[in-house]
Amino acid sequence: MRGSDDSTIPSRSGLMRVIRPWEYRHLHAVANVRFAVGGFQLGIGLVLLSLGRSAGTDRERQKMYRLSWWFLVPAALNFLGGFLDMIAARTAPPLPFNEVRSVISLSSSGG
Repeated sequence: MRGSDDSTIPSRSGLMRVIRPWEYRHLHAVANVRFAVGGFQLGIGLVLLSLGRSAGTDRERQKMYRLSWWFLVPAALNFLGGFLDMIAARTAPPLPFNEVRSVISLSSSGG
């Protein structure tokens, strides 16, 4: 019979099961990166759509439309992921007092 082991990892619950641990610790930063990448992809997709509208032949137009979807669909998914990360950041439990104290001491010591 096994005895209790204090070194076991506590089970993760809720959003912590879906989101990677390093991502869960930096939800605001990850959300901002997703918004930035989504905006970049949206810009490229809109440029390709405008090129498709001004294309000379139907074949070129369809080619630009298909290519624009390769950027517009991930842009929408990145915006959705950033939005969900922001919601998770709002509902995340606050840091325990000892972790807040260590973060404050690290930031004040410059390291």
